[in-house]
Amino acid sequence: MDLVQFVIILIVVGFLLWMVNNYIPMDRKIKQILNVVVVIAVVLWVGNLFGIFDSVRSIHIGK
Repeated sequence: MDLVQFVIILIVVGFLLWMVNNYIPMDRKIKQILNVVVVIAVVLWVGNLFGIFDSVRSIHIGK
């Protein structure tokens, strides 16, 4: 993935989250939960892109 595509995706996700927060009437708690879920998803996606989780995949629990 190009750096330009990466930045564009982050901008689009941020813009969509901003639009939801400003223009869709929701309870404050639901908006907070939505924001946390989106931020966690983006952090996991970025971590996966940069290979941070490659070492975690080699860990096996159980048999």
